[in-house]
Amino acid sequence: MIKVAVAGPRGKMGREAVKMIHEADTLELVAVVDSKHDGMLVRQLDGLPPSDAPVYNELERCLTSQTIDVLVDLTTPAHGKRHMEIALDHGVRPVVGTTGFTDEDITNLRKKAEEKGIGAIIAPNFAIGAILMMKFAQTAAKYLPDVEIIEMHHDRKLDAPSGTALKTAQLISEVREAKQQGHPDETEELKGARGADFEGMSIHSVRLPGLVAHQEVLFGGVGQTLKIRHDSMNRESFMPGVKLSIETVMGIDTLVYGLENIIE
Repeated sequence: MIKVAVAGPRGKMGREAVKMIHEADTLELVAVVDSKHDGMLVRQLDGLPPSDAPVYNELERCLTSQTIDVLVDLTTPAHGKRHMEIALDHGVRPVVGTTGFTDEDITNLRKKAEEKGIGAIIAPNFAIGAILMMKFAQTAAKYLPDVEIIEMHHDRKLDAPSGTALKTAQLISEVREAKQQGHPDETEELKGARGADFEGMSIHSVRLPGLVAHQEVLFGGVGQTLKIRHDSMNRESFMPGVKLSIETVMGIDTLVYGLENIIE
């Protein structure tokens, strides 16, 4: 039985993760970290399962008070990095679903994980279908290097572009020569009309109520186009990936960035 704590249990992703862990035969929910309900039990919080796991308002106190194997962090970019550092310092394996990590952050956190001899996972997207979308896009870019990315999320999302869009662009850049797309003399009549630029690829971010998480990767070639799209209709779609990450992180001794590196 893997003992799991969750940071961010009242968020939309956090609620689903707490429910999944509580119901899983191989996982045990031992605690949650929430800034507003210190000393309560999970079952006393609205919308959460009938678990007697305690609530802590500080991660450090949670990790020193309970025996925990894995911390699942589903908070915000501002908290994700710090929570990861605290978990590694306490010998707890972090699985982090927030974004906003720089290349330097990932390098430093990987070094810390390897020094501790424990695993860590950062996943810009937990949906297995989204991981396949990224892998298919990387393959397509070898043959159709003119590409743009459109990512669409709910209007409460804090970062733009999404971590999934950035990860997609990074994967594509591994097989695509950097180049400027479109007419060489094009101008933006409104600043930002062509989106963010990543090695010549444009990334466009849409934020609207009613959306959950969606991404299209558009390719253009002579006389043809190709569209690869993934849609998450609800946050349950992310839970198989969260469970896979919890199970996988127990058997590795370094930091893995992106589920595409573990699904095989």
